[in-house]
Amino acid sequence: MESFDIPNIGLVGYEADDCIGTLAYQAKEHAHVSILTGDQDILQLLDDNISVILLKKGYGNYLVHTPDTFFEEKGIKPRQMIDLKALMGDPSDNYPGVKGIGEKTALKLLKEFEHVEGIITNLNSLSKSHKTKIEQDLEMLHLSRILAEIKCDVPVTCVLEDAGLKIEKEKAVNKLMELELRGLQRLLPLAESFVS
Repeated sequence: MESFDIPNIGLVGYEADDCIGTLAYQAKEHAHVSILTGDQDILQLLDDNISVILLKKGYGNYLVHTPDTFFEEKGIKPRQMIDLKALMGDPSDNYPGVKGIGEKTALKLLKEFEHVEGIITNLNSLSKSHKTKIEQDLEMLHLSRILAEIKCDVPVTCVLEDAGLKIEKEKAVNKLMELELRGLQRLLPLAESFVS
């Protein structure tokens, strides 16, 4: 990335998702933000000025999400993604959620009660099985919700003018040759056409 003068922004002690969320919220005041990722957690950031390009399996296979497309797919609002992850857990982020509650059940509960607090308030309305599972993992549910939420107040910034694509062809070609990525250098003229 350095060879292409693309800034690498992060902060020791903070999750990458939190840095991405913070920068997206800062930038959305000035421009439409698109986040390219394979991590569905980022979908909680969707709003009118933030879209998420979610990578799928297979070359060139992706899905562009907006708040509307997310609602069409899941039937919940983007911020409810936090509660969804809290209920069903996320093994890749090492939090278990509520044992025995999967995505289908979590979505059903969120559509009915909106959020974790609404579900807890209405525990007596749930089936005996769901009530028992949630009561047994109540502490983990609260912890999982904290862990699932992307923090958007990390002390990190990026000057938009510094984040544009600026290619010094010789520097980029040298890095591609060093990494033995010879086939990619033919794409440099295409990339240069996007440099302003």
